[in-house]
Amino acid sequence: MSQPVSRRAFTRLFTAGGSAALFTNAAWAAQAPQAPALPAEGVAAGERFWTAVRQQFVMPEGFTVMNAANLCPASRGVLDTLMRETRSVDVDPSPNNRARLYPEKEKTREALAAFLRATPEDIIITRNTSESNNMVSNGLDLKPGDEVLVHADNHPSNLVAWQEKAKRFGFTVVTVAQKNPHPGAAYYEEAFAKAITPRTKVLAVTHLTSTVGDRMPVRALCRIARERGVLSLVDGAQTLGLLDIDLTDIQPDFYTGSAHKWPCGARECGVLYVSKAAQSRLWPSIYSAYPGAVGFSKTFESFGQRDEATMIAFRAALEFQTQIGRKAVEARSMALTTQLVDGLSKISGVKMWTAPEADRRVAVVSFQPGPLDANKLANALYEKERIGVTTRGGQDRPGLRVSPHFYNSPAEVDRLVSAVARYMKTGV
Repeated sequence: MSQPVSRRAFTRLFTAGGSAALFTNAAWAAQAPQAPALPAEGVAAGERFWTAVRQQFVMPEGFTVMNAANLCPASRGVLDTLMRETRSVDVDPSPNNRARLYPEKEKTREALAAFLRATPEDIIITRNTSESNNMVSNGLDLKPGDEVLVHADNHPSNLVAWQEKAKRFGFTVVTVAQKNPHPGAAYYEEAFAKAITPRTKVLAVTHLTSTVGDRMPVRALCRIARERGVLSLVDGAQTLGLLDIDLTDIQPDFYTGSAHKWPCGARECGVLYVSKAAQSRLWPSIYSAYPGAVGFSKTFESFGQRDEATMIAFRAALEFQTQIGRKAVEARSMALTTQLVDGLSKISGVKMWTAPEADRRVAVVSFQPGPLDANKLANALYEKERIGVTTRGGQDRPGLRVSPHFYNSPAEVDRLVSAVARYMKTGV
């Protein structure tokens, strides 16, 4: 874990961009300068377009964060929406005012369905990917003799969750080992196909691993599962808002995602897609009030009192990405990642954990900075260079993890690569 940032450094970081009002004035959004409109010609405007995109965020100029795999900043539009809707309820918490929020939640469901190329009847609005994943592992009726097939590099909510529930319900978890470097799609297709038996009930895989950014062949794996009568769960925490997801093409039984990562939405909002074929096999984990209005949400989404403001803000985030262009977001993030991988790979002593092949990764890059202490390096990057990244400890591919997104720039990538190269020579 990185050492805590000093109060002086923290204050300096945010006041440098004129964003101190964020912490001192609840009406900061109304007082902050308005970001310029995006150029009418869109991505054809080149870096001028992406500069305008960056100005839609309140991060100070000169401050770089490449940690999208963990938490993305929300855009000004998302923040404005969140604060407006939160304030509305606190100003007037009457049932009369709150009644208008229920149709707004359904508009978010419709937006999520459109974003995923699904139908609103198959969408559940949750708090995050972890909750969505656990609703699947909690909700399926599995028993002794059944098997769940997972990838060893799944996120804990899609790995440890299955293992712990297996102890309780008696089913077996079968694990396909991760390989580093990424051996290619064909390897994993064969490995999962061979591991499926007549006892296999579920195949659960993370679309893009949060460890080193391995891209898994989920379309093929879902097809293999479907052909064998096995349910498929795709953890999309690292791909929703990054890739242009089309569930009609992938055809999973379950797909999960979060607002706070690549979509750049409000925190504590997520999505669970459940195919119509799988809905009859999933039991609700929570029984309460305030269900959804359509399809599966009418029986599965009775979660009690919700924070509709986060849901409406999630919709604003999806609309912002749609305005930019989802394929443009994907292409931008992947181009920055290629630039990052190429640059880091040229630094003597750096050990790359992330695959060099573009079709085996997307926008999560992990590397070991030679003999340097990763925590010290991350702190030096933050304190001295104003670049925020994260670390990976332990024995499993340790080092730094960098995950750029569409609000980053080629200049920022160059600045990070140059800083790492310098510290590899001088130490930290």
